[in-house]
Amino acid sequence: MIADGVEDEEKWLSAGIAGLQQNAFYMHRALDSNNLRDALKYSAQMLSELRTSRLSPHKYYELYMRAFDELRKLEMFFKEETRRGCSIIDLYELVQHAGNILPRLYLLCTVGSVYIKSKEAPAKDVLKDLVEMCRGIQHPVRGLFLRSYLAQVSRDKLPDIGSEYEGDADTVVDAVEFVLQNFTEMNKLWVRMQHQGPAREKEKREKERSELRDLVGKNLHVLSQIEGIDLDMYKDTVLPRVLEQVVNCKDELAQYYLMDCIIQVFPDEYHLQTLDVLLGAFPQLQPTVDIKTVLSRLMERLSNYAASSADVLPEFLQVEAFSKLNNAIGKVIEAQPDMPILGVITLYSSLLTFTLHVHPDRLDYADQVLGACVRKLSGKGKLEDNKATKQIVALLSAPLEKYNDIVTALKLSNYPRVMEYLDSETNKVMATVIIQSIMKNKTRISTADRVEALFELIKGLIKDLDGTFDDEVDEDDFKEEQNSVARLIQMFYNDDTEEMFKIICTVRKHILAGGPKRLPFTVPPLVFSSLKLVRQLQGQEENPFGEEESTTPKKIFQLLNQTLETLSNIPAPELALQLYLQCAEAANDCDLEPVAYEFFTQAYILYEEEISDSRAQVTAIHLIIGTLQRMHVFGVENRDTLTHKATGYSAKLLKKPDQCRAVYACSHLFWVDDQDNMKDGERVLLCLKRALRIANAAQQMSNAARGSTGSVTLFVEILNKYLYFFEKGNPQVTVAAIQSLIELITTEMQSDSSTPDPAADALFASTLRYIEFQKQKGGAVGEKYEPIKV
Repeated sequence: MIADGVEDEEKWLSAGIAGLQQNAFYMHRALDSNNLRDALKYSAQMLSELRTSRLSPHKYYELYMRAFDELRKLEMFFKEETRRGCSIIDLYELVQHAGNILPRLYLLCTVGSVYIKSKEAPAKDVLKDLVEMCRGIQHPVRGLFLRSYLAQVSRDKLPDIGSEYEGDADTVVDAVEFVLQNFTEMNKLWVRMQHQGPAREKEKREKERSELRDLVGKNLHVLSQIEGIDLDMYKDTVLPRVLEQVVNCKDELAQYYLMDCIIQVFPDEYHLQTLDVLLGAFPQLQPTVDIKTVLSRLMERLSNYAASSADVLPEFLQVEAFSKLNNAIGKVIEAQPDMPILGVITLYSSLLTFTLHVHPDRLDYADQVLGACVRKLSGKGKLEDNKATKQIVALLSAPLEKYNDIVTALKLSNYPRVMEYLDSETNKVMATVIIQSIMKNKTRISTADRVEALFELIKGLIKDLDGTFDDEVDEDDFKEEQNSVARLIQMFYNDDTEEMFKIICTVRKHILAGGPKRLPFTVPPLVFSSLKLVRQLQGQEENPFGEEESTTPKKIFQLLNQTLETLSNIPAPELALQLYLQCAEAANDCDLEPVAYEFFTQAYILYEEEISDSRAQVTAIHLIIGTLQRMHVFGVENRDTLTHKATGYSAKLLKKPDQCRAVYACSHLFWVDDQDNMKDGERVLLCLKRALRIANAAQQMSNAARGSTGSVTLFVEILNKYLYFFEKGNPQVTVAAIQSLIELITTEMQSDSSTPDPAADALFASTLRYIEFQKQKGGAVGEKYEPIKV
C-alpha cells in the first residue's frame, strides 16, 4: 500500500517535471526572441505545475527548485527589458493578468525584485504589497514555498542601514516589519499543516512538517542579519513579536524549533539583556515541548559567551543572570509536573555549568544549584534511570573539572547529598572520578575534617552501601577500585603531627568498617602513613610538657597494633606478618624495645598458628630472619629468645633444602658487622654445621628415594657462607673447615651417584674463581686466602 503511494508520487513528480520542462523550453524560445507576452504566457503555464497537491513536501521541493532556476532566468530577462525601455510599473501590472493565483504571485515576486532594484518605488511599498498579496495562497505547502521564494528574492533588497535601498522614506523598521509579517504568515501555514488530512496520517504529517521547518526558520536568520536591529529594537519589537507568535501557535514542534532558532541565531549579548522576556516565554509553552534541551542550549551559549572574555562578566552580574535562570528553571519545572527526572537533572546540570563559568568564585551559587537538585530528587529513592544517573555524574563532575581541586568541592554542603541518590554501581563510578581528579591534580588533603568529608563522598568504594558484599562483583574491577583507595590514602598529609594523627584515626575508622575483603588493600597504606609519622616523631617519645593529648610514637604503635589485629583476624596472616615486622623495625629505630618485642611476638604467633602453607612459611621465616638481623634495640635476653625461636622454626620447615637455607641464614643473627656485642663466632659455626648436616641428610634421602645423591647446590651455598664469615674475621671459621668443604663438594661432583647440575657446577666454579681472585689481591686479604687450595 505504501509502496503504491510512493510509485504514484514518483509518477506525479515525473509528470510535473516534464510539464515544467516543456513550458520552460517555450519560455526560453520566447525569451530568446524578446517576445514578452509569450514569455509570460509560458512562464505562467510552467508555474502552474506548482499548483499540485499530490506531492509530499520532499518531492514538491524538487519541483520547486527546478521552477526556481527558471525564474532566475526570467528575472534576468525582466532586468534586460527595463534597460531596453520597458516600464517596470507596466510589467508589474502586466504579470497580474496571469489566470491562476499561484503563477501570478510567483511572477509578481520576480518582477517585484526587479522593481525594488530599479528604485522607481520605495522598497517598503513593494515589499508590503508583495507580502500582503501572498495571503492569496492558503494551502500550507504551496504557501510556504511561495513565501520562501519571496524571502529569497527580497533578502538582499531590504531597506537596512547602509543598504542602497535605505532611502529617505524607508527605515529599518519597514524591513523588520516585512520579515516579521512573512514569518508570522509562514508559521501559521506551517502549523496548519498538522490539521490537513486524516488523523491516522498524523505521524507522517509531523515528519513532513519537520522537513519544512527550515523554510520558517530562515526568516529568523534573515532578521538576525539585519544590521539596523540594535538592542533596543530587538528588545522592544523583534523578540516580543517573535515570542508572541511562538507562544500563540500552541504547537509542540513549532515551539521547540522556533525557540531553539531564536537562541541560535541572535547574538549572545542580546540574549543576556533580554533574559527576562526570553525566559518568561518558557513556562507558557506546551507541556510536551522539550524545554530542557532548549534551556540547556541557552545556558551553554551564555556559558561560552562568559568564557570568551573576562570583559563581559560584569554584564552577567548587572542583569543578575544566575537568579533569573534559577527562577526560570523552577517555574518551568512547576509548569511541567510530568517532566521526567532526567529533564530536571539536565536543567540543573546546565545551570551549574553556567554558574561555574560565570561565577567561579561564588561557591554559594553552585551549592544552591545542588541544593535545588536535592529538593527535586527527595522522595524519589535511588535513581533507576541510566540516563538520569549519568547526568548526575556529569553534574557532580563539573565542579571537579572546573576547580581541579577536590578541596573546593568538599566545601559544597549539598555535594554528598546529591550522591546519595545514585545507585551503588554509579556511586562507585563517581567515587572513582573523584579519586582520579585528586591523583591527576596531586591534591593534598591536609585536615581530618576534609578527609571525613571526602570519605563520605567515596563511601561507595570503602564499604558496601547495602550492607552486604556482592559476590558477583568482578574481581579485577574490585582490585582496581581498592588500589585506587590505597593510592588516595597516600595523598593525606599534614606537617603538623597532631593533625596528621587525627587524619590517621579518621582513615582508620572508615577503612575498618569496609569489611574483610577490603582490608588487605586499605590497611597497608594506613600502616605506612602511620610509620611515616613515626619517623617524623623519632626522638620525641615523651612530650616535654607532659601533655597526655600529644601524639607520640608509642601512641601510634598502639593504634597500629589494634589495626593489625583486625587484619590477622580476616585472616590475611602473610600480609599481617609483613606489617608486624615493618612496625617492629620502626619501633627499633625509635628505641622502643617493649613495643618492638610485642610486634615480633605477634608475628611469631601468626607464623605458628596461621601460616601452614610450606612456601608461605619459607617466605615468612626469611622475612623474620632479615628483620631480626637489623634489630639493635633488644637486650641479650629478648634477642636470645627471638633468635632461638627463629632458628627453631628454620629447622622445622617441611623440605630439607628449605630447612638448610633457613638455618644457614640464621647464622647472620649471631654476627652483625657494626655491633661488636653481636658477634658470636661459635654460634655462627653451629648454624653452618647444622646446615651442613641437613644438606647431607637431604642427599641421603635423595639417594634412598631416587638412587642418586642429587645436586651439590646446598654445599656450594654453605661454602659461600663460610667464605663470607671467614672474610669478616670470624675466628671459628678456619681454613681447614673451608678446605674440607671444597674437597667434599669436589668428591660429590665426581661421584657416579650425583645428578649432573650445570647451575651448581657454574656456582662452584664461580666460587673457586673468587677465592683465586682474593689470593691475587695480595696484602692481608691475599695472605688470608693463600692457605686455601683449590
